[in-house]
Amino acid sequence: MLRPRIGEAGWASEHRSPDVERAGLYRAIFERRDIRSQFLPTPIAPSVLRQILHAAHHAGSVGFMQPWNFLLIHSSETKQAGKQLFEAANAAAAVVYEGLPRTTYGRLKLEAILEAPINLCVTCDPARGGPHVLGRHTVKETDIYSTCCAIQNLWLAARAEGEGIGWVSILEYAALKHLLEIPDNIIVVAYLSLGHVSSFPPRPDLERARWRQRLPLDEVVCYERWGLREAPQWTELRDLIRRQTP
Repeated sequence: MLRPRIGEAGWASEHRSPDVERAGLYRAIFERRDIRSQFLPTPIAPSVLRQILHAAHHAGSVGFMQPWNFLLIHSSETKQAGKQLFEAANAAAAVVYEGLPRTTYGRLKLEAILEAPINLCVTCDPARGGPHVLGRHTVKETDIYSTCCAIQNLWLAARAEGEGIGWVSILEYAALKHLLEIPDNIIVVAYLSLGHVSSFPPRPDLERARWRQRLPLDEVVCYERWGLREAPQWTELRDLIRRQTP
């Protein structure tokens, strides 16, 4: 059954969450940050870490295959080895930029492997669920997509708990798998830094550094066909998007 929203045109589901719960969800979404330099050495309470992992494990997955694993790292020796892998990959990545972009790139802090109390490697097991996973016959990559849903759950739960996460994407995963003794058939999806933070930046670091700016919502929404920006049945939504896009 649907009920009208007070003061708004249209209808809302009776299953709509209370205002305070919705506000908390949207706050976690809009204040989520990729943390690089605000980590504190204070350890995360096991109860909080368990809750964050529990939220990640409750992500949706195609065929309910739940392909993820979470490898927790605290050892300073392992983190130092991971830092060395980053430095090698980062030096190679910097070469592709020239002029001002390279200068800007060199100033960016792109990881916090050593600063964060915990490193977390999230993997995908493509064989979990057997050879015939429901819903995966035509799109094999849905195992990785499902793992990304778990990472998003993890990130939002961490933000709700006041913990920061940083995604270290500048790594050679083959070397990382060797370091962490991850089997050949397992796919590394993300290497994350996790811990208490001194603050959450008001805007993403790369936006503040003017590396990239957030695209207006209107530029990434099409109607009925790729690239179509106008359609009669979507006029109200289109106007709302254009009016409310900064």
